[in-house]
Amino acid sequence: MSPDGDFPGLYSKDGPATNADTCDWREVAAHKRRDRQALLDRRPEWRLKEQIPESMTDVSTLATAQLTPREFEIVHLDATSLVERIRHRRYTSAEVLKAFCHVAAIAQRLTNCLTEIMFEEGLQRATELDRFLEEKGQVVGPLHGLPVSIKDHIRVKGHDTATGYIAWAYNRVAHEDATVVDILRKAGAVLYVKTANPQTLLSLETNNNIYGRTCNPFNRSLTPGGSSGGESSLIAVRGSPMGIGTDIGGSIRVPAAHAGLYGLKGSVGRMPHSGLEGSHDGMDAIVGALGPLATSARDLALFCRVMLQYQPWTVEPPLLEIPWKQTVADGQELPEKLSIAVLWDDGVVKPHPPILDALKRTKDALVAAGHNVISWVPVDHWEAWDLILKLYFLDGGEEYRDAMAGEPMVPQSEWILRQVPNDGGPFSVAEIFKLNRAREMFRSKLIAHWNGTERRTTTGRSIDAILSPVAPTLAPPHDTTRWWGYTSYWNLMDFPAVVFPTGRFRAHNYTPLDVSGEAVSGTRPRTPMEEYIKNQWAPETYDNAPVALQLIGRRLNEEKLLGMLSVVERELHRSYG
Repeated sequence: MSPDGDFPGLYSKDGPATNADTCDWREVAAHKRRDRQALLDRRPEWRLKEQIPESMTDVSTLATAQLTPREFEIVHLDATSLVERIRHRRYTSAEVLKAFCHVAAIAQRLTNCLTEIMFEEGLQRATELDRFLEEKGQVVGPLHGLPVSIKDHIRVKGHDTATGYIAWAYNRVAHEDATVVDILRKAGAVLYVKTANPQTLLSLETNNNIYGRTCNPFNRSLTPGGSSGGESSLIAVRGSPMGIGTDIGGSIRVPAAHAGLYGLKGSVGRMPHSGLEGSHDGMDAIVGALGPLATSARDLALFCRVMLQYQPWTVEPPLLEIPWKQTVADGQELPEKLSIAVLWDDGVVKPHPPILDALKRTKDALVAAGHNVISWVPVDHWEAWDLILKLYFLDGGEEYRDAMAGEPMVPQSEWILRQVPNDGGPFSVAEIFKLNRAREMFRSKLIAHWNGTERRTTTGRSIDAILSPVAPTLAPPHDTTRWWGYTSYWNLMDFPAVVFPTGRFRAHNYTPLDVSGEAVSGTRPRTPMEEYIKNQWAPETYDNAPVALQLIGRRLNEEKLLGMLSVVERELHRSYG
């Protein structure tokens, strides 16, 4: 459903017509920004109290610098700790929300990460929750009082769902909540902001003509990733304890990696996905997955556990009835020693040195702890990209172009639409059938390859997971993201993948580790894509950028994947502290 209603109370008296076609796109954008600022201005006590020069790149600590000690304590807790402390009345829901609103307002000034501001209704709900707990002596649900931020294209009843398109601004006010939002409300969560996503959503950066560009708080000359980049920027500076993103080619994992966060892309059919506003609604050749971004691995399990506790398969037919198995996520059913394959190089683009360093350290930590580690032999990553592009653009990109007809394309939209195959034309029904068969044949080939690793492990069984880069670079300069192959490959396979942070890159006196004994390509670029990315490498460009990796598991094995992540992080901590 694409709701299109009349909500005059949401417009200023001098606002544009609700149909963006009747006025210049700049007018619509300016009005949306004025509306956002007017709502922020209602709380002057949450403004940034100092002038920050645009030339300052690292603003990651500024959003919490003016908090009270109690506010500072609150926003530096993960979601699991917060719901526990609210339940035991150490904090009230209202004071927790005020602390996060305070940081979110400053985060917006520093990184341009917010779209819809819902502070007042959030505070009203938090107050109701406090009253309920006081009067009844019990919580409303497992997320009682937890602030949760929502990616812009996920519908929140009564709020705009512009999704980065000028033509949709003021024309996509939601009549009802998305399934995930409905469950969050039932679980007691408090919604207070929506966050920026790019024009088209099909982008690993976050930029659109309504609100402009979102920046990475650790280095504002770099992207926070996309398409859930508003979420990653906000959570990175502690403006949200948990955010909801979506991923059809890397849109949870890349922002999580670029912002030093945890992010989970599950298999299609596990988490609720209905109630999203975006192009290509109904296209099921490649289906996106909805999932969490957070500051701890256990918060990923918290989100999944709560979502499935409410049995979303009873209201969303495509979902599989697979209740969450927390004992598996806790690692109780894992083998004593894991078998992990390391993807050092996908055969298309060699990762930059800091990413190879992270792989090397993680491998060494696992080996030192007695786990079996082998090199993953990559299978047709360029062919997979070619196939996934065709599946993304079955209509030749027509729907994207139609949605942007009244506005210019931002650079990343222009770049991805230049990749449209089939000479920019739509595929016929017969061709789509062939593409679907090719997808299934590819999946079968990769599963057979995975199963075949039993001949190379010391455990007598195939590998448990793959350790991989998230991207070939750390967070890149704006408008320069090019290779999606380390993430989109697993969307094609519909395998779950979890991103976890491993540290921050420091350019000063940087010396890469020796990975000459690993399965990494030589120095000569194999493709123009690799040459472009190789030429991007300069340590000073990526100074202060987070470093992260992803762990990939078998389809529908999200719990086992999180259990294995705990083991990987434990061994890293033992080896490196």
